[in-house]
Amino acid sequence: MARIVIKIGSSSLTTAHGGLDAALLDALVDALAAARGRGDEVVLVSSGAIAAGLSPLGLPRRPRDLATQQAAASVGQGLLVARYAERFAHHGIVAGQVLLTSDDVTRRSHYRNAYQTFARLLEFGAVPIVNENDTVATSEIRFGDNDRLAALVAHLVHADLLLLLSDVDGLYDGDPGKPGTTLIAEVCDEAALADIDIVRPSASAIGTGGMVTKVDAARIATGAGIPVILASAANAAAALVGEPVGTKFHPTGRRRPTRLLWLAHASVAMGSIELDAGAVRAVTQKNASLLPAGVTGVTGAFSAGDPVDLVDPEGKVIARGIVNYDSAEVPKLIGRSTHDLAAEFGAEYERELVHRDDLMLI
Repeated sequence: MARIVIKIGSSSLTTAHGGLDAALLDALVDALAAARGRGDEVVLVSSGAIAAGLSPLGLPRRPRDLATQQAAASVGQGLLVARYAERFAHHGIVAGQVLLTSDDVTRRSHYRNAYQTFARLLEFGAVPIVNENDTVATSEIRFGDNDRLAALVAHLVHADLLLLLSDVDGLYDGDPGKPGTTLIAEVCDEAALADIDIVRPSASAIGTGGMVTKVDAARIATGAGIPVILASAANAAAALVGEPVGTKFHPTGRRRPTRLLWLAHASVAMGSIELDAGAVRAVTQKNASLLPAGVTGVTGAFSAGDPVDLVDPEGKVIARGIVNYDSAEVPKLIGRSTHDLAAEFGAEYERELVHRDDLMLI
């Protein structure tokens, strides 16, 4: 038995006019139901909410403004999940809707509850259907973010495989639309991507994700020890039974704490802390925490618990970490030892600026 996270893009589920393509969706559900019948557990990360809402609202194309996107998502999400639930019911399978943001999947205060929800749904034999919570998103909605969300979900649920389904057969060594390009069957490490021109965006006016977001998602998952297959939606059934379709990305790292994946791939730095050369060496080479003595400056407004970038003397970001002080406190700490700070301000100041366990090298 394997636990598999499957992500499908909106362009693989919708017609050219923006409505749901029932035949495409039904074929996907049939493939997932077959995997369930073989004993596998499946989690589906599905784009398509905004796309599904275009036609009912009389919109000819994907809107550019956030309010209209959110309105379309509000209408489309219900239609999307209703169709999934109906089709899964034909196979005697219950589907459950899970709307997430990156924070819900990865922030320490949220991800334990999210994991427990997924675990219980899978215990009940249900198929969680995940989408980014587009209706209430406060930043610009990009369907490509669901690729990253799928990688984070795969890590969260301890998946054995991440299957990224697209309207492209896999990763090519150039533009698939041009003659002479070749499908890359396997990617064993980061070096294999160095000479590939990954520039092909989605040709669809419905979705906004492209090959770049899928390769980034593959990097996140494989870096955490999870193999990834990138294939066309038409080859979903073949991929789920292990046939050699698409591109397979082999694991390049080991499982990491979820908060570190969030730091590296899903967080937005609220400010930056400038380090001297000695602190850079301590952080990058000696696996040390960041102490106030090695700090030369601070920018931005942040609170204790926020992510911040750690910057070397040349201005290059070397790491991101969860800071233990508010930005207003940092200036009085700069260049001073924790012993001196504790003597002047109290024992609570005898702590790291950024602890090693809450720090991720970039």
